[in-house]
Amino acid sequence: MVRVVCYIRPHRVEQVKSAIAALGVTGMTVSDARGTGNSPEKSSWLGDEAHMVVLPIKSKIEVVVPDDMRETLIERIVENARTGEPGDGKIFVERLTDAIRVRTGERGDPAI
Repeated sequence: MVRVVCYIRPHRVEQVKSAIAALGVTGMTVSDARGTGNSPEKSSWLGDEAHMVVLPIKSKIEVVVPDDMRETLIERIVENARTGEPGDGKIFVERLTDAIRVRTGERGDPAI
């Protein structure tokens, strides 16, 4: 199983959430995030010595899925998050070794 974490533009969250749900994925976490990647927004200079780093607001979506859903999920996120402009976001994929449903003790894919 894998955890897919994506950072996207906030105005694309509803579209991406709907696309993920259409795959039958019922568990996801959505939160607000601030940060910058390798194409940062323009920084502001405050005098000769102070430098302010701009950290735009993004939305973070985390989803855990079985391995066989990985590529389909990534494709759906990209299709629905992309605007074609710098700052569309990033997707990170992590391999998970286990998941445990606390209520029942189920492990692995059945727990997700």
